[in-house]
Amino acid sequence: TRMLEILNRITQGEGQNGDIELLEELCYKIKEGSMCGLGQTAPNPVLTTIKYFRNEYEDHIYQKKCTAKSCKPLLTYTIDKDKCVGCGACKKNCPVAAITGEKKLVHEIDQDICIKCGKCFTVCKFDSVIID
Repeated sequence: TRMLEILNRITQGEGQNGDIELLEELCYKIKEGSMCGLGQTAPNPVLTTIKYFRNEYEDHIYQKKCTAKSCKPLLTYTIDKDKCVGCGACKKNCPVAAITGEKKLVHEIDQDICIKCGKCFTVCKFDSVIID
């Protein structure tokens, strides 16, 4: 349960210094303290991801960025002013009206309103919506 809480905190952009080490410590204690095979192997996926993708854990915790672009709270959708032609497809499809702009003019995404659903990215035919 504690491991899941830490992992959820990290993916929501609330990771803290020392979380990776705490996860590793919990994994080894669970492996050592478990009397059944399931308990001894359950921490392996976490240990493996830390071993091979530690930089992504660090990006989540220290940079508040998800390089895999799969953790919604860590994503930011913006519109490239050079590519936007003002077609309005993103604005029309935004479920929370977070996009403003007049037809044939550059549109903008209000980060305070955006729910990071990705609809604007999906419907833009000009690749002007960027996910950071």
